[in-house]
Amino acid sequence: MALDERGAIIDWPLLRYSLIVIRLVMLCFVFARPLHLEPGTIALFGAAVLMLLHNIEHHREKEKQSVKVTETFNEVDWITIFFFVGLFIVVHGFDVAGAIGILSRQLLAATGGDFAATAYAILWGSAVLSAIVDNIPFVATMIPLIKAMAPAYGGADKIEPLWWCLSLGACLGGNGTLIGASANLTVAGIAERNGIPFRFMTYTLYAFPMMVVSVAICHVYIWWRYF
Repeated sequence: MALDERGAIIDWPLLRYSLIVIRLVMLCFVFARPLHLEPGTIALFGAAVLMLLHNIEHHREKEKQSVKVTETFNEVDWITIFFFVGLFIVVHGFDVAGAIGILSRQLLAATGGDFAATAYAILWGSAVLSAIVDNIPFVATMIPLIKAMAPAYGGADKIEPLWWCLSLGACLGGNGTLIGASANLTVAGIAERNGIPFRFMTYTLYAFPMMVVSVAICHVYIWWRYF
């Protein structure tokens, strides 16, 4: 609580540049489809623009510019980035092998075609599986499966509860373990660099029960809202 927020800001021009760039990046994310841009392209372009703005004042001082660029790259959390690279390679292999699809289909088949049971199965199944497997590839796998169920339940407009169950389950389920969501790993990497390491089991023992409680609240809401 004794932290001096203003004292923590050591480069005011960089702060201003960062605020401008992040606003533009968020705006581009919103209009990514009309702009025909991928999120990764927008993010990398924003990073490049910010680095340019941070170093443009030293464009005539090559040595100083090189030092600043090196300092910027040293601030990047490379350990977390390469962990993500490995994680998505493994998850993609898991997906291509058909394991996620098999688990998802078995989960839906177990409900026997009952709409409410299917919705609850998607909610809880998404939560548990998203805590084990990163929630982004899991949701990408589930989308075509839920679309294929629309005719059995009377059309695309009748399966709105299933989309909400997938969204709530995958989003909140990612909080259950350290590898459940990209944000968890990013914060863990930053914390470790600052001398506060996150251990997987310690995080899980705190977070998993809270995740279960939050999904249970969503279960009650889905029941009240749709059934």
